[in-house]
Amino acid sequence: MSDALPTASPAPERDASPAPYDALLLLSFGGPEGVDDVVPFLENVTRGRGIPRERLEEVGRHYYLFDGVSPINAQNRALLQALREDFAGHGLDLPVYWGNRNWAPYLTDALRQIVRDGHRRVLTLTTSAYASYSGCRQYRENLAESLATLRAEGLEVPRVDKLRHYFNHPGFVEPVADGVVAALAELPEDVRSGAHLAFCTHSIPTAAADTSGPPEAHGDGGAYVAEHLDVAAVITEAVRERTGTAHPRSLVYQSRSGPPSVPWLEPDICDHLEELHGEGVPAAVMVPIGFVSDHMEVLYDLDTEAMAKAAELGLPARRSPTVGADPRFAAAVRDLVLERAATERGQAPVRCALGALGPSHDLCPVGCCPARTPKPAAAGADAPAF
Repeated sequence: MSDALPTASPAPERDASPAPYDALLLLSFGGPEGVDDVVPFLENVTRGRGIPRERLEEVGRHYYLFDGVSPINAQNRALLQALREDFAGHGLDLPVYWGNRNWAPYLTDALRQIVRDGHRRVLTLTTSAYASYSGCRQYRENLAESLATLRAEGLEVPRVDKLRHYFNHPGFVEPVADGVVAALAELPEDVRSGAHLAFCTHSIPTAAADTSGPPEAHGDGGAYVAEHLDVAAVITEAVRERTGTAHPRSLVYQSRSGPPSVPWLEPDICDHLEELHGEGVPAAVMVPIGFVSDHMEVLYDLDTEAMAKAAELGLPARRSPTVGADPRFAAAVRDLVLERAATERGQAPVRCALGALGPSHDLCPVGCCPARTPKPAAAGADAPAF
């Protein structure tokens, strides 16, 4: 398909049967839901790294600004509801479960319930749209660890697969493009046409970026950077078609962590805003394409920190919304489920994707997004047998 974004999803009519799958698992990061949850949550996130409690208290200050509540769990509940309503409205008989990596409801508990409910073929939707270790393989490692726990408990272990990366599916892209147009409309009219689009995503170590995606994609930035650049180009063109203005764009990063000695992807969004201001750019729209929902790193790093920087510079700025529980995204998930189900039944379904990269793989190949310390990972070509 071309880079131009259509006004309606080109998703074809599909057989509504999810067979051979009998359950969908929404797998997410998790987040605290009160002040007392913050440090235990951060201990889960950083387990095995030897980070002292006082450092976790310092890191947790972002959460304390919001009464210790991350919005991610509420947003996942909204997405669950949207998926269930969409599935029911289109005759897709597939129960949807939810499990988190770092907070309740935990992944292992969700898989245990899936097995007890009699399901044996599970598709997984992760709340990360791109290839990377932390956004894909680490979730696959979590799945393998949880499945091993079920086996140790004497439970029958289900077969678990993972939906392909959906960063360029029309149902993900269209809501983002609409949000950019709406954010531009909120800017003062005299600076709107000159606004710069800053496409924001989570910074990761450059070594992890360079090895993201399948081995043939490894290199400068790997699949992680290539996928973001591709979808940013698609969205920019969609905005041009809808507004008549070709806005300049860039890919920038946020939410860096780790020691300063380790190179991470740059530029940081706040540094970028300073650069734009120095170049005389009249306004900016921050587009968080790296995030599925407005969780804490969007709420703090963009809405709080970056907007404060823009105000300090006197730079008019807006932040466009993430896809969240947009009905088009729920419909995209349904399309991906039915696409994968048809493939498993030996069919060759049309695969929806915008931009130059095309649809990604169903099965992560050997060497895809490798970890520094190899661990078993489910739902890939190198998955262990259970």
